[in-house]
Amino acid sequence: MNEIGRLDGDDRKELNELLDNIFAHLDKDEFEKAKKKLYKVSKTPNYFIREYLGKSLTDYSNKAKVSKLVKPMLKHKIYGVRATALFFFYELDKNDPDTLFQLLEKTFDSVPWEVESVINDMWNEFPDFMKENIVEWIKSENSQKRALSFHGMENIAKTDPGYIMEFISKAIDDDRIEVQKKITHILTQVARSNPIFVFPYIREWLSVGSEKRIKTIWVSMKKLANIVVQRSRRDKSEDFVLLTQQTIEDWVRDENENVSAMGERLTYIINR
Repeated sequence: MNEIGRLDGDDRKELNELLDNIFAHLDKDEFEKAKKKLYKVSKTPNYFIREYLGKSLTDYSNKAKVSKLVKPMLKHKIYGVRATALFFFYELDKNDPDTLFQLLEKTFDSVPWEVESVINDMWNEFPDFMKENIVEWIKSENSQKRALSFHGMENIAKTDPGYIMEFISKAIDDDRIEVQKKITHILTQVARSNPIFVFPYIREWLSVGSEKRIKTIWVSMKKLANIVVQRSRRDKSEDFVLLTQQTIEDWVRDENENVSAMGERLTYIINR
């Protein structure tokens, strides 16, 4: 099997044969043999192998027995082994958001790529639950956790931009670069979906903004201005283009120095 890339039919066949072998060992209570085979393939750098393997382990009839085998993997020194375990427990409890969120609390810093995948899925499946619970992460002293709190939020960019903007307000002055990057990403996404709703928030942030805040906003607005002027119509609607252009024109004339300065910088981009 390849070390990178998606799985083909032959890959899945090979993995299914391996799983059958592991399950046969579990049937006989041969935990060490099952563990050896499972750990060996879990050490792969291939994300898709880890995902397929972890989720397919839930096919075993005795969930308690396979859980006993997999649970120690969550703290293994090798990333791939921990990631495989996360996918198992995610698949096992995929209909239980409370249990899944507890899993994320325990693993957000040990398997961040896979945690991002689970968070994205949870925003799709349990948006109301995520709105209520993810807000605690933005209060964390751990910057990685604060950054992860924004992941997947673009799934509600069209349906609830107000939640996103209020959420960003809680972190707009965060001084960690990983958090700033997440803010600029989600701000760009929600502005593309709801510019008429988003731009007043940004104007308010700018009007009382520190140099750090202005820099964070500039990264997002620069991306949006570049989308306006790109030749391709991909990723932009006529309403988005018109509202962005009008907003920039209004900002140039704004009495607030921070806002007018941002408008002038953006005007240079859309008029070049």
